[in-house]
Amino acid sequence: MPGIEQSKCVLITGATAGIGHALALSIAKLPSQPQVIAAGRRQDRLNELASSNIETVQLDVDTSTESLKKFADHVVDKYPELDTVILCAGVQHEFDFKKDADVGKLVSEMNINYTSVATIIAYLVPHFLKLGEQGRPSFIVPVTSGLGIVPAPWVPNYSASKAALHSLSISLMAQLRDTGVHVMEVIPPLVESELHDAYGTTEKLSKIWMPLDEFIKLTINGLCRGDAHISAGNALVYFGQFEKEKDKLALDYQLRHDSW
Repeated sequence: MPGIEQSKCVLITGATAGIGHALALSIAKLPSQPQVIAAGRRQDRLNELASSNIETVQLDVDTSTESLKKFADHVVDKYPELDTVILCAGVQHEFDFKKDADVGKLVSEMNINYTSVATIIAYLVPHFLKLGEQGRPSFIVPVTSGLGIVPAPWVPNYSASKAALHSLSISLMAQLRDTGVHVMEVIPPLVESELHDAYGTTEKLSKIWMPLDEFIKLTINGLCRGDAHISAGNALVYFGQFEKEKDKLALDYQLRHDSW
């Protein structure tokens, strides 16, 4: 499968922190020099990325489908060469269902981590299909999590949202086969991140997480190779134990459906 070294224009959501921020900087430095568009909430960090010759657009994905449609249309209109989207925006909350669970946070977390991602993909696929008809490859890159394979019970909704996105990624691979639209799923293990700051667990987790630079190097290599699933650490172990056959099984289901 082709990789993102063939990309001319890459949109990255969640680019103001963590994996998204690091990927934006790294992809902008690829020898192929693709145009990088960084989307995120924090304007100060977008300004920092803009100083690195990266295009920026402010976006809070926890919004309505109408707003996401306007965002997708705007990006395609302004950057008609757009051929890659990397979906990194995410949030993680702790919930204990034995106590009062904050339903507002449950809904928001699912919207940020899954619904908005599926929505942006749905709005960009028609554009990518047109590129495929012209013989140009395009790439959809959802960022899921090892917790989408084996859940962490203290972050049950986060784990469920990433499991949903992992399942969607496999289905998209089967649906979009032979269209020129390639799906590559990034499945991080526990990686150095601000994601854990809100619950005061960063110091403890920093003793066991994978350094961000190390993970980004592995991820860039996988994206350039065109790997269908890009992972590391215990997430890679879990994938090997529980998920290896799902791509083939899902494709078999899709082919059977297509023959009905």
